[in-house]
Amino acid sequence: MHHSPFLDSIARFMSVRRYSKRTIHTYLYWIKYFILYQRKRHPETMGDYEVEQFLTFLAVDRKVAAATQSVALNALVFLYNKFLDRPLTNAGNFRRSKKRRRLPVVLNRFEIGKLLDCVPDSARLLVSLLYGSGLRRIEVVRLRIKDVDFDHHQLRIWQGKGFTNRLTTMAPELDPGLHSQVKKVE
Repeated sequence: MHHSPFLDSIARFMSVRRYSKRTIHTYLYWIKYFILYQRKRHPETMGDYEVEQFLTFLAVDRKVAAATQSVALNALVFLYNKFLDRPLTNAGNFRRSKKRRRLPVVLNRFEIGKLLDCVPDSARLLVSLLYGSGLRRIEVVRLRIKDVDFDHHQLRIWQGKGFTNRLTTMAPELDPGLHSQVKKVE
């Protein structure tokens, strides 16, 4: 629990609506930080101005990344729009964090091979699916035989992030490992 009846009630509200534990934890962190920043004022006594003030503080003083500021904004929008049922009307006048342009780190074939050589045989297929098909851990765990389309080299992902369904490509190099796994299961 969070030693605050207010934060506990938000956690229960989110749990009942089946928000993930990670989302609940993250949103509670930002809501608590917002309240502390505003000298423990109750959110019902604040609104757009205080939200803008907080988000500007994050960008200017804390120099958080744009994605971090966005998560904080999402938490506060949730707090006001969903939990308090007092939608923010004009909280867009805050200093935005600068998006840092960085090139993604991409491993070459040799580096991928070296990385996979370090993975135990029992986990190699799982790691290959994570990397080669861009799956999330929970998606690999939930993958079923009938979700693998060997003919079209596709994987059907059910109830992925945001409870969405999607198709993704499957590297042909994974065929032997997946066929072997299917035989073990059958």
